[in-house]
Amino acid sequence: MPQMAPLYWLYLFIFFLLTLLLFFMVNYFIKPFDNISSVSHDTKIIYKSWKL
Repeated sequence: MPQMAPLYWLYLFIFFLLTLLLFFMVNYFIKPFDNISSVSHDTKIIYKSWKL
């Protein structure tokens, strides 16, 4: 039915927004891998030659 097409696009748009929101929430709570490797950086002491 042609009169139902706007509702179809509205539901598709809402589904897209909810999926995008879920994607950003998952990416916010999952930390990147460089935080895991930063532990090894903390154990090493790097002295800069230009600092006094």
